[in-house]
Amino acid sequence: MRRLLILLLLCALPITAPAEAEEVVLGLSQDSVSISTNFDGSEILIFGAIKRETAIPEGPPLQVIIAVAGPSHPLTVRRKEKKLGIWVNADAVEVDAAPSFYAIATSAPWNEVITDTEDLRHKVSIPRAIRSVGAPMQVENAQEFSEAVIRIRKNNGLYQLREGTVDLRQETLFDTAIAMPANLTEGDYRTRILLTRGGRVVSQYETTIDVRKVGLERWLFNLSRNQPLVYGLMSLAIAIAAGWGASAAFRMLRSG
Repeated sequence: MRRLLILLLLCALPITAPAEAEEVVLGLSQDSVSISTNFDGSEILIFGAIKRETAIPEGPPLQVIIAVAGPSHPLTVRRKEKKLGIWVNADAVEVDAAPSFYAIATSAPWNEVITDTEDLRHKVSIPRAIRSVGAPMQVENAQEFSEAVIRIRKNNGLYQLREGTVDLRQETLFDTAIAMPANLTEGDYRTRILLTRGGRVVSQYETTIDVRKVGLERWLFNLSRNQPLVYGLMSLAIAIAAGWGASAAFRMLRSG
């Protein structure tokens, strides 16, 4: 049933890619994600087809890479050291830009779908997506700071490498599902589809997925940015009320 739905949707898709030997015709199950107070994640089905003017080329088989990247922001990564029995911040490195979310799905193992040279050129892999121009000269093993960002965000489900999860049929139809966790950052999520042969990129297509806060979540977000004093006082009042309510309920239970 899922494949039948994909085929029906593909028939209605416009062809917007430039004229090449092999072009991507892409579809999304949804092109926007709404973050509300009860948002617990979302799954987006990405599907498409390869349009050709000629027969399938001979040689290495076609492979597909799908990469979804959230907004990038700079961040400071600190390394802790134990001094006199206490853990304290030691070295720090400024990472120029790291995507808040980054998921990669491929139709085959990573080393079969793209070469290191093409990865460097197109910045597809997770380490290539993080931009860190340089670190202070006195900091040793500066690469470990970027690796720490990747490790932490992988554990939180924000960075994903899902090899062999793109279903590619007869080098023409493809689809995969990208799981987007609950802790998403608001913004435009850049979505790229790259076609490769023998590890070399032969065509690519790009679109965006819009992720926005809605309802009460949106109102609280705007309040925290536009009127931080009011937001802080309101948060304090809610915390006091919640504490008083819990205390009153506990007293009632004891007296009962």
